[in-house]
Amino acid sequence: MTRSAPGPRRLVLASVLAVCALLTSCGVFGSAPTPVPSSIAPPDSGSSAPATPVRCDDATTSYAPASLSSSDDLPAGSTMAKIKKRGRLIAGVSADSFLLGARNPLDGKIEGFDIDFVKAMAKAILGDEDRYQLVVITAAQRIPALQSGQVDLVARAMTMTCDRWKQVAFSSEYYRAGQKIMVRSGSKARTLADLAGQRVCAPNGTSSMDNLRQRQPDAVAVGSDSHTGCLVLFQQGKVDAITGDDTVLAGLAAQDPYAEVPEQQAFTAEPYGLGVNAKNVDLVRFVNARLAQMRADGEWTTIYNRWFVGPLGPAPSPPKAVYGRSA
Repeated sequence: MTRSAPGPRRLVLASVLAVCALLTSCGVFGSAPTPVPSSIAPPDSGSSAPATPVRCDDATTSYAPASLSSSDDLPAGSTMAKIKKRGRLIAGVSADSFLLGARNPLDGKIEGFDIDFVKAMAKAILGDEDRYQLVVITAAQRIPALQSGQVDLVARAMTMTCDRWKQVAFSSEYYRAGQKIMVRSGSKARTLADLAGQRVCAPNGTSSMDNLRQRQPDAVAVGSDSHTGCLVLFQQGKVDAITGDDTVLAGLAAQDPYAEVPEQQAFTAEPYGLGVNAKNVDLVRFVNARLAQMRADGEWTTIYNRWFVGPLGPAPSPPKAVYGRSA
């Protein structure tokens, strides 16, 4: 099928996002689920200190939500109260994942599905959705940024896994993605199995790269700092395909008229959670209360429709929250 030539805004956007892929740590204001593999990970008792590790049978299991206090009635000494006193919520995000978190070339603001969840949390804690600071990080920097306290939370298409629960905490699941492949238009490769012997790019430090190596060891795995970095290599002819979450690939395909995401079954389940420092269980419980509200009142669906309805189709039901993590 012949595809039309890219419009000016698409070319500008692709160029800007390619530049953004090189930038990190810069602040800016303003279907049925697939079972998730189990392993060992630590839950938390709900106090300010990590609890003794117990078996992790489902990485989507988070802490039960607390009462959703208004921004004027936050518990004294809580993580939320400290954030409010500071005057802004600090979140680690992507600036080059079109549809999820990307810098708009027309106004310079970072926007997307993940950013709207940052705004929702800022409004709940500070009473104003614009009281946030965005710190641009790579996928590999997500956990270190949380552990060091550089950010309060991470909203960067972060898959919940039991191994990651050993290092950080997660909110309840706020989106269920699945890993697929993107190839050049006309390629005979339609699934991951077709990529044996071909060069396939995925970002370093991601579950996408881990899955690529485990599920298609005959492919030549090529790493990059970001999916946009993979797109640059793809456009330069240095890789034959890109693998990642369907959300991410939808954004990449929208920037390249000669790329396509073939009809295929996702070969993994990628449940997204908002990452939080493991010590700040009170913040996890607060965030879970806000997410529960967003699922119930339709705000979740409104955000989905704003970003994903075109490339990914009608909104599914929001992922069901799973609670029960305890010491």
